[in-house]
Amino acid sequence: MAERDIITMKQKELKHLHVIHKVIDGSLTQRQAAEIISLSERQVRRLAKRIEAEGDTAIQHRWRGKESHNRLPNDLKSRVIRLCHEKYQGFGPTLASEKLLELDRIAISKETVRGWLIEAGQWQKHRKSVTHRQWRQRKSYFGEMLQLEGSHHDWFEGRRQKCVLMAYIDDATSKVYGRF
Repeated sequence: MAERDIITMKQKELKHLHVIHKVIDGSLTQRQAAEIISLSERQVRRLAKRIEAEGDTAIQHRWRGKESHNRLPNDLKSRVIRLCHEKYQGFGPTLASEKLLELDRIAISKETVRGWLIEAGQWQKHRKSVTHRQWRQRKSYFGEMLQLEGSHHDWFEGRRQKCVLMAYIDDATSKVYGRF
């Protein structure tokens, strides 16, 4: 019997309930209550009327604990998980969702497939590893290491024949050399 008297509320709802009870008692006006809980006077009036009629549970949202109206059916979920396990073994969620649409005519987002596969234990969240480039110490002597690049281009805009610009950089001194 005591379990029926237990109400689960969020902190915000508890504050709203306390203020609305003060409005019902007459110790606060609707305007003051509206300012305290950041609602309109009309909303405070509506909540007070609902709490008087239905009790303290009326402060909670009526959809709490109920399934979403756009939730996908459980049989579709089990079918997709079964197909991914049997037919699309080793596929990632993106490729699996593409193949589900292409071959099985099941239109479902890759994020839904990802969530279902993670929940079923068939997929794990992956983080891309950042490749670490280790710093290389410069060479000690001039000419020990040169980096060069060649660029084929019409450098003289048709006034002369096309040529190649060869650019060199010395690692030790950072001096740049260029020749056509």
